[in-house]
Amino acid sequence: MQMLTIVGLKLQTLCKIVTIRNLTINLGRASALPFFFFINSYMSTALERQPDKLDYLSPTQFRFGINQLPKVEFFTTAANIPGINLGDALFETPFKSIPVMGDKLTYEQLTISFIVDEFLENYRSLHEWMTAIGFPKDRKQFRDFRSNTSNTPSASVSTPSAERVGKVTPANALFSDANLIVLSNKNNPIIQVDFQNMYPVSLSALQFSQEGTDVQYITASATFSYQIYEFTTL
Repeated sequence: MQMLTIVGLKLQTLCKIVTIRNLTINLGRASALPFFFFINSYMSTALERQPDKLDYLSPTQFRFGINQLPKVEFFTTAANIPGINLGDALFETPFKSIPVMGDKLTYEQLTISFIVDEFLENYRSLHEWMTAIGFPKDRKQFRDFRSNTSNTPSASVSTPSAERVGKVTPANALFSDANLIVLSNKNNPIIQVDFQNMYPVSLSALQFSQEGTDVQYITASATFSYQIYEFTTL
């Protein structure tokens, strides 16, 4: 009888141990579920915040063209997307000057570099553009540039007013549009930056020298002002 009692007690103790272990396992699983969902939601959020395109922008993948200067386009070696500045103002209070957003947007100038061809055609085209609008020798030079040299067509004064609607005026013939096309790593155009109503403001000097041992072709730089530029996805 005593042996049966001892065996019964052992069985009860064993059952309690198994029950406690099952309870511990179930509690562990229950506590792991919220942690699993937390990790899963965190990973999903992290993946959603990653960019779709991981390629980097290459400084050599671009094409630049100016409507007014087709001979400069082929020899262009460098160009930039100018920066912009909004500025701000200060709102004075007795305790602190509080900055507030400005209301005037300013654009930096556009600068390009290009290799000068042997006959200076691209350099002279820029030079003639600047002298025609800034310091022409006579009216004929200004008129010839506006009517013939300029790649922007102008409406003549004799054209009826009804036909001049929507056409370029003689004054606008002195400006030109330009575009900078950004290429992908596979040389496919992806972004186009359009510059409107652009005109040159400076042209660098050409430096000749016989001191160098290697042939280094002469490059020039030009700076332009413009009205605005806009991005277009191609």
